[in-house]
Amino acid sequence: MTGRPPQRFRWLLHVDLDQFQVSVERLRSPELAEVPVIVGGNGDPTEARKVVTCASYEARDVGVRAGMPLRAAYRKMPDAIYLPLDTPTYDVASGEVMAVLRGFGHPLEVWGWDEAYLGVGPIGTADAPTPLDPDIAPDDIRQVAADIRTAVLDRTGLRSAVGISDNKQRAKMATGFAKRATGTRPEDRVFLLDATNWIALMGDRPVRDLWSVGPRTADKLGAHSIDTVRDLIDAPRDDLIDTFGPHQGNWLYVLCRGGGDSTVTEEPWLARSHSKSRTYATDLVGLDELRPAAAELAQEVLEQVVTEEREVFRVAVTVRTTTFYTRTKSRKLPAPTIRLDDIAPVVADLLGRFDIDRPVRLLGVRLDLVTEEDAA
Repeated sequence: MTGRPPQRFRWLLHVDLDQFQVSVERLRSPELAEVPVIVGGNGDPTEARKVVTCASYEARDVGVRAGMPLRAAYRKMPDAIYLPLDTPTYDVASGEVMAVLRGFGHPLEVWGWDEAYLGVGPIGTADAPTPLDPDIAPDDIRQVAADIRTAVLDRTGLRSAVGISDNKQRAKMATGFAKRATGTRPEDRVFLLDATNWIALMGDRPVRDLWSVGPRTADKLGAHSIDTVRDLIDAPRDDLIDTFGPHQGNWLYVLCRGGGDSTVTEEPWLARSHSKSRTYATDLVGLDELRPAAAELAQEVLEQVVTEEREVFRVAVTVRTTTFYTRTKSRKLPAPTIRLDDIAPVVADLLGRFDIDRPVRLLGVRLDLVTEEDAA
């Protein structure tokens, strides 16, 4: 943490990456672009107690959802491509996106792999607010959001939607509207939700559509004949406090009126790993072809590590065959290093430990990096 108090902003932009894990996998294997893809567990949909982490829109159309057991997803869509969760690769891809967002010069608060908030137009802190900046008009902030979408797509290949409002909660809900857009222009998947259109767009929606209102709260509200956002606005604050207690009751009173948190807390970010993968036009067969290809990837990744003056403490290799069987093996090094002579033999040995009986279409090499916590 920076130790600085959270800053308040005129505009909050919620940047949300589309079907993130699936999109990263499609960048690695472009032929998956039109194929239903489901990511979760170790990629085996018959294994018990594994759940879907991300599903492509094709899979969502038949009812597959994040959090669903993989077995249930398999019953709905047995012909989909099932891939294992590759956390380090998603860390790297997410880090690249966040670096693009930071490049715009606005404070950034990261909320996960695939979403973050940017604060534009500082108006002081919660304890010391300053007047709104009149120069940042709605059209100006929409253009900022469109520029962000373009930059993220151009530099990472990942698509996004951006919701805009004066607080996090309403910006998050704005993203839902942005995602429903069907156009292909950068500005088409940008949506601004504020006091001017809040009632028109949200008033008749169910209370469940308010961000942070879960099914239990919605059921409890329904038991008091509060079904829509407009119903909740009409409910007396004292009644909400009597039913939900002072904290949640007051929060619901504010939330239904479009209120929320207008602060952004910046956190320092340091990549924990760098990786590079390549899908080959001609499949690789046998270790004689795999090892030089992997060594080339390792050298390319290591050049980035050296540029950042970091050290490598673990090496990982990912292999994907023509049948999309995907596995990763890793090994911790005896000591941190930046020498290719220390890393290349480990890459070669890891390749030899895969049981590969089919041609390989994709190779990846990941180098995990020493952080200050590791050093301590």
